[in-house]
Amino acid sequence: MVELLAPAGDLEKLKYAFMYGADAVYLGGESFSMRKNAGNFNEEDMAEGIEFAHNMNKNVYVTVNISARNDDFSILPDYLKQLDKLGVDGLIISDPGIIMLARDILPDIKISLSTQSSTTNYKSVEFWKKNGINRIVLARELSFDDIKGICENKPNDMEIEMFIHGAMCMSYSGRCLLSNYLTGRDANRGDCAQPCRWKYHLTEETRPDEHFTIEEHDEGTFIFNSKDLCLIRHINELIDIGVDSFKIEGRMKSNFYVSTIVNTYRKVIDEYYKDSKNYKFDEKYYEELTKVSHRQYTEGFFNGKPDHTSQNYGTSSYTRNYDFVAQVIGFNEEKGMYEIEQRNKFFINDDLELISPKKESKSFKITKIVNEKGEEVESTPHPKEKLYVLTDNTKLSPFDLIRKKVYNL
Repeated sequence: MVELLAPAGDLEKLKYAFMYGADAVYLGGESFSMRKNAGNFNEEDMAEGIEFAHNMNKNVYVTVNISARNDDFSILPDYLKQLDKLGVDGLIISDPGIIMLARDILPDIKISLSTQSSTTNYKSVEFWKKNGINRIVLARELSFDDIKGICENKPNDMEIEMFIHGAMCMSYSGRCLLSNYLTGRDANRGDCAQPCRWKYHLTEETRPDEHFTIEEHDEGTFIFNSKDLCLIRHINELIDIGVDSFKIEGRMKSNFYVSTIVNTYRKVIDEYYKDSKNYKFDEKYYEELTKVSHRQYTEGFFNGKPDHTSQNYGTSSYTRNYDFVAQVIGFNEEKGMYEIEQRNKFFINDDLELISPKKESKSFKITKIVNEKGEEVESTPHPKEKLYVLTDNTKLSPFDLIRKKVYNL
């Protein structure tokens, strides 16, 4: 069965990803990771996360995917040994020097070649197989036919992983110099400032103080701003050609985002395997993916070279149709009420939706709210406040999430 691989920006997100159906997660330590500004994992949290995963027969892969400098190799050996001691199931690496070091120190560790290495053909797959790689994370700039050709011609024991959902980078396989040039923050060492999402205007050499919009838009134009990747309509095709792992982008995203995306892809994958001959994609799953904050969706390079519709020229803002308002901690026996943790404001008797692991979402209402002081309140204005609630007889369970539709006037 194909692996569903989810992002884990911190320990809490790791647990939610697994509860909502991920087979494996990828995460970064406090060093050598391409998401420097994610929560990331210290040694203690990583150990707890790995134990949590292994108790569920799940896997944890750690990213060591920066473009290394000479000084990095003075501390990399000890770091790699520590990861092995913690019991990680594999490493994701892009730098050939780190690959060689990891293979020398940990001859049996599973190594995945990061998408940063831009693998676009089956001969490159052969090369990397000869140099100690067990799995290739394909470049995102590939069509279905490209991916199919690689799967058909790869070495038999080489695994193929690909991104199926999440943010797209305007640079080839994420190898970008804009951030370093404009801000001094190196995108290839995990510190991208995302200048591709900024507003841009055109200037003329003799009139540097005058800004001209490149397109007719009062706020300028977002010429580098890609829409988000979404390939949920093509899960069956990708399984059929032999892709081994489906990867979701988003180590910087919320529990709500990770849980909703993982939950939705889990259902689609399971439906396919339940009856592959009669499988037909249900559009309700695409609609579910629009209920998280996103930048509109595109299928990227899947059907060939993208056209202008894959870029979002009007804004870098996210589309948000629902607010994530709370996560469920459990049932408090002493109070006889459910304990929740607030994430956004809501009121008694609001129309809410409950999201539960591997289940369909359902509408419900919260009929009573009590704060930690024992005061009954009408709404929840305080961020991350612990609250106690009663519902309209709807049962709540740990790891459930609660959302509320946003009505834009």
